[in-house]
Amino acid sequence: MKKSWIYLSFLLAANLPSQAQRNAYLFTYFTGNDESVRFALSNDGYNFKALNNGQSVLDSDSISATGGVRDPHILRGTGDNKFYMVATDMHTAKNGWGPNTAIVLMRSTDLLDWRTHSIDIAKLYPQFAAADRVWAPQTIYDAAKKQYMVYWSMRLGAQDSDKIYYAYANKDFSALTTTPKVLFTPPAGTVCIDADIIPKDGKFHLFFKHAGGSKNGIKKAISNKLTEGYVFQDKTLEQTTDEVEGSGIFKLNNSNDYILMYDVYRNGRYEFARSSDLEHFSAINAAVTMDFKPRHGTVMPITDKEASALAAKWLTPQQVILSAGGAGLKPINSYLDSAANTLHLQLRPGSDVSKFKPTFGKYPGASITSVGADKYTVAIKGRKPVTFIVKATETHNAALEGFYADPDVLYAEKTGKYYIYPTSDGFDNWSGTYFKVFSSDNLVNWKDEGKILQLGTDVTWANKNAWAPCIIEKKVNGAYKYYYYFTAAQKIGVAVADHPTGPFKDSGKPLIDKRPEGIKGGQEIDPDVFMDPATGKSYLYWGNGYMAVAELQEDMISLVPGSTKIITPDRTFREGTCVFVRNGKYYFTWSENDTRDPDYRVRYGIADSPTGKIQVPANNMVLNKDAAVGLYGTGHHSILQIPGKDEWYIVYHRFNYPKGINMGRAAGYNREVCIDKMTFGKDGTIITVTPTHKGIDPLSK
Repeated sequence: MKKSWIYLSFLLAANLPSQAQRNAYLFTYFTGNDESVRFALSNDGYNFKALNNGQSVLDSDSISATGGVRDPHILRGTGDNKFYMVATDMHTAKNGWGPNTAIVLMRSTDLLDWRTHSIDIAKLYPQFAAADRVWAPQTIYDAAKKQYMVYWSMRLGAQDSDKIYYAYANKDFSALTTTPKVLFTPPAGTVCIDADIIPKDGKFHLFFKHAGGSKNGIKKAISNKLTEGYVFQDKTLEQTTDEVEGSGIFKLNNSNDYILMYDVYRNGRYEFARSSDLEHFSAINAAVTMDFKPRHGTVMPITDKEASALAAKWLTPQQVILSAGGAGLKPINSYLDSAANTLHLQLRPGSDVSKFKPTFGKYPGASITSVGADKYTVAIKGRKPVTFIVKATETHNAALEGFYADPDVLYAEKTGKYYIYPTSDGFDNWSGTYFKVFSSDNLVNWKDEGKILQLGTDVTWANKNAWAPCIIEKKVNGAYKYYYYFTAAQKIGVAVADHPTGPFKDSGKPLIDKRPEGIKGGQEIDPDVFMDPATGKSYLYWGNGYMAVAELQEDMISLVPGSTKIITPDRTFREGTCVFVRNGKYYFTWSENDTRDPDYRVRYGIADSPTGKIQVPANNMVLNKDAAVGLYGTGHHSILQIPGKDEWYIVYHRFNYPKGINMGRAAGYNREVCIDKMTFGKDGTIITVTPTHKGIDPLSK
């Protein structure tokens, strides 16, 4: 019997690729905008490239009961030359967060074609009929039972706590053959989800998201046995202070080290940390690159042959050429003209276009070769080579690199510099929780000055939806003060600092937390602050669906009682008020339509006082899209006058170029800040601004 077991073990090992043969990695994940299985490849476990142009590799409608799948986990089979994948059968965009009770089992012989089965736990097992959360399944091979074990987190109704359960799958991986049992129960009064087990040195390390204890985060339990005896370790392992979930851990090829990754779900990030002992982790985020935005996924080492097969099916020459990088490149603004096989790259201000030489990502199964001045040929095994032209241009828009929106601009007398205070964007459903500031001497070269306010810590009365700030500089008793008004949880707060970059101290409560009298719809968002040069009085404007104004008291952190007034100009008003004065006339500007609409744009009216009445000109368009150059969603702005000059600029956001227009409603969460010049006619009318890629020239000092 012993000899037979040794021989069987030898056969099992012989069917597995050795560590030396595993030179690539497959990342399975989903995204917040489309709950489906997606694949990405990497040569080194650090730099990942999406397959299939970042789209799904499996049809969620055909493999799931709900039409959506989340949290995919992939596993190489033991001794059977197969691959196993499991996922949550869940479509939150359609059905919300529950109840959901099913998981999807998938099996493949080549990673390309998959046999799938949806398993409804509540229907299959009457004793679990009360289940309302069946989440994040994973698979591991139980060598003792010679079966694949599926484990997941489950809650049996609102009165229960989330625990980790397990059951065994049949040989075909099409059904569960045992009644689920509890694998791990967290300490009393706490919950755990998103379990991930990895064996090391004869022990099983169970990673999971723990909540309700001394500190939420990724923690683990350890056992000598796969199915019992796990000892909880109350130590968070993630290398961030932000909330996380969806941990996944994998061993690096030809190394003793492991990488732990997790979903920083409230801030739209994915982070990575490295460890040699599974106890002490160091952040490696700066070394990791991805051309996609994953949610809860897993990574599996694969061979070059497997990677080449995946590339042959789902990698395109266009994806390879779009991996272009290089010094000075704006990475999110590359545009490929597929008809002309021409890649257009945008470089940061000050870049020397004549000296720019692109670099390209390395994909398994693909190569790229320079074949002349600005020409490159991409070859993928099994596909016809394609040659591309690569052109680079220096541009000043987007002005800030990355995803930001709702910019407010300030010239600070104290420092002689310009500052932009935006919404931090790139988060689904505008779910950012912090504010940043950027500084410049010339309106072209911007320095990231970092976070100035974090909801939930710096602001104790709100922890979500950090939107649309504005700021004003005032002298108080001979010293400069900065009053920063911001939206948080659809309320408006105010924080104060002695310097444009902070530190800012929140007042401790919202300044505006309810609708003005008579208003029955809309939101209390998008503040704008304005000081009337004629009277020295300061005013705050706000509103979505209505435009409100109130006078600020001398302390700038409270409103003059009874001064609130509704001054909505016309039916084109949506949000984003900005007020300025020129030649004794008060200009009111605002955004029309929804920020997710390609026709989001800016209009204006004129009044004789800072509280209206607003007269709307017949042709009152300030800023609109330019479809001819691919610029859409141009709105929510602020206006800057250069001190002492009749020189004006509009600072606004747009959809990301070039991807935004193809993102649907998600374009409204992926916006970029731009600056263009604004001019006036002789009669004081605003001449409609055409948005540009070029942007403005640097201001001379």
